[in-house]
Amino acid sequence: MGKQQRIIISVTNDLITDNRVHKVCLFLVEEGFHVTLVGRRLKNSLEIQGRNYSIKRFRLFFTQGPLFYLEFAIRLFFYMLVHRSSILISNDLDTLLPNFIVSKIKSVTLVYDTHEYFTEVPELVENPRKQKIWETLESWIFPKLKNVYTVNNSIAQIYQAKYKVPVHVVRNVAPIFSPEEIKNRTQLGLPLDKFIIILQGSGINKKRGAEEAVEAMKSIENALLLIIGGGDVLAELKDQVEAHSLTHKVLFLPKMPYAEMMQYTSNADLGLAIDHTDVLNHKLALPNKFFDYIQAQVPILATDITEVRALIEHHKIGYIMDKRLTSQNLGEKINTIMNCYSADLPQLKQNLAKAKQQENWEVEVKSLKEIYSNLN
Repeated sequence: MGKQQRIIISVTNDLITDNRVHKVCLFLVEEGFHVTLVGRRLKNSLEIQGRNYSIKRFRLFFTQGPLFYLEFAIRLFFYMLVHRSSILISNDLDTLLPNFIVSKIKSVTLVYDTHEYFTEVPELVENPRKQKIWETLESWIFPKLKNVYTVNNSIAQIYQAKYKVPVHVVRNVAPIFSPEEIKNRTQLGLPLDKFIIILQGSGINKKRGAEEAVEAMKSIENALLLIIGGGDVLAELKDQVEAHSLTHKVLFLPKMPYAEMMQYTSNADLGLAIDHTDVLNHKLALPNKFFDYIQAQVPILATDITEVRALIEHHKIGYIMDKRLTSQNLGEKINTIMNCYSADLPQLKQNLAKAKQQENWEVEVKSLKEIYSNLN
């Protein structure tokens, strides 16, 4: 790999909380590439500081819907067309078309990093017309790709069977979390006498279990549900909290830098990864927050997500909801966990400490190195 090669990486978010893309950028910089990461800037986007690669964020007129995707694709197309690069990296299906066209026009290498089973996200499943558009786009481009990787084996196997191309796996595991100081609850403004349940991430969206978690708090005493991040159901969740007089049981914190968020995560007693398993994309997911919980050494409660269940059972680091996800079932499960938590905690902490040394980015990056050493 040449030391002066230029890479343009594109993603449709505002780059603040996308730790997978940030980690890939850092890896490529360390490998000697000049990296430019392209995304968008929203009105409430935080400033980006201290990154050792270039950043370009488009200010767009449209912020959602078909016109947003069209505007972003056009802006990205012309940006990549006029800026020098030898490798283009497309993150997810919503950036793939302009990357694919420019890679053909300029005869440069295209790499596709698909973060999820995109065409099966709830927003598309609930809108078959939109789903068909994205499926048509994917089925046209995907069989022509040569360099593809995704977040877990379950999704890789589906894509390989569907499109007959090799798909590598680079899981979105967290880097080893070893800060100079972990702040205590008092420093963070958290209660000392409550069992803290955390749900975090940039994708607190439909069918991720947030609504059930808030509702479940009605039947859980001496506990606080801490929700950190952003997503399309936050306004609804806040209304739900007000309607049920749960302001003393549910605390919302906004999106924040990763290191700051992990301070809060480290002070939690239980981390939630409770995506709805009737959504295929969620059933096959391996959420970022799952590995964040491991690095913070927080026991995990998860729904029967295929890859998550396998890792929880392998490392013995948490609990699985074997019943269907409802607010009642979730409340009962958390109350059961709280009753046996003191007895379970020593072994859970010991197992989490071992898992932390195995399930981390420093180990996973070897797979990424293999991919970029053998690009086609």
